[in-house]
Amino acid sequence: MTQKETVYVTLCATFSVLIVSGNLIYQKFIQLPFLFGIQFELSVGAMFYPLTFLLTDLITEFYGKEKARMCVRLGISMNLLIVGVIALMDTLHATPWSPVDNETFHRVFGFYKIAFLGSMLACYMAQRVDILLYLGIRNLTGPKWLWLRNNGSTALSLLIDTTIVVSFLTCFGALPKEQTGTLIWNSYMYKLTFTMLSTPLFYFGYYVLHKLIYRPITIRPHE
Repeated sequence: MTQKETVYVTLCATFSVLIVSGNLIYQKFIQLPFLFGIQFELSVGAMFYPLTFLLTDLITEFYGKEKARMCVRLGISMNLLIVGVIALMDTLHATPWSPVDNETFHRVFGFYKIAFLGSMLACYMAQRVDILLYLGIRNLTGPKWLWLRNNGSTALSLLIDTTIVVSFLTCFGALPKEQTGTLIWNSYMYKLTFTMLSTPLFYFGYYVLHKLIYRPITIRPHE
């Protein structure tokens, strides 16, 4: 496996981990304090979710549209595998001495299938928009303004993603319907803020990937 292939596999694996873990822990909601007394009310599963767009933007930059879409499909496939495992485990009865009984297990993981459907629908559509917007902005600006194509493509994509997944979960009773607007607003504003603040991380990732993928290979003469 070449260095470029190894980097691509690592990025895809990280993307899949973020997607799967976000769906597993989404049921816990918190109030996250920010500057000037602002608080974001959101799921803990959304805290690091914007990094998935940072990863696909880097893949789009260095590997192109098809490789980025392949990474998204891989993440969805991993979620499909996990939801199958959880559904199977949920049908098995716990022993009388099990620390986690059937009811507790189902209460924690029972809505994962709904979260999976909503999350994967949102992820697929938002990531497709993100990849196309990223390439469109790059075609207009050329190699300059890296921050613009990263933040610009992600800003709209996150709005699409957040609206779809929260609306889906509230429609199927996984979340209270009266919280729909509040959750969309808080979650999106947090993700947008996170994305803008992580711009230096995107530049750092760009620098590291450029060094790893395009670094010159020195061939030493035989002694």
